[in-house]
Amino acid sequence: MENFKFILFSIIILAVLVLFGYWAIVTIEPGNVVVERQKQAELEQQNQELKKEVADLKNQLRSLQNTQPAETAPTSTPSATIATTPTSSKHQTLINDLQKLIDGNVFMKEKSQGTRVGTVQTFLNIYNNTSKLVDNDYGPGTKTDVMNFQKAEGITVDGEAGPGTFRKMIEWLKKQ
Repeated sequence: MENFKFILFSIIILAVLVLFGYWAIVTIEPGNVVVERQKQAELEQQNQELKKEVADLKNQLRSLQNTQPAETAPTSTPSATIATTPTSSKHQTLINDLQKLIDGNVFMKEKSQGTRVGTVQTFLNIYNNTSKLVDNDYGPGTKTDVMNFQKAEGITVDGEAGPGTFRKMIEWLKKQ
């Protein structure tokens, strides 16, 4: 009878161990899966934050676009308006954006990114009479176009855009 109880108890313990082992194999995930899920959750959170930031920036852009005509009108004097009437109506927004780059002492080179780069790319499209994509990325194509502009305007040819290059861009736009 003792042997029977011992065998029965051993079978029950063995069954519990087998069930536990099966459960462990089925439910426990490898470490890399857990890490990937954590990364995915972090990326989803960052994505949500970026969506909010984009919405905020769009709202700011809309408010700036709504106030921009009011800002540009008082800054021009009547004599300047008469002298630059064709320029102010055609490229004044771009001139204002380039002037902001000068005022902010902005300096751009290859691998620079952002809407400021887009301002330079927009100018280069007008200057070269092209319709290249304005991707806000100062890549090799933008660098080459800046170098060609600098060479044509007789300024230092380094492919980097700074206040001197921006001033030449403004001068060129005013002549158009």
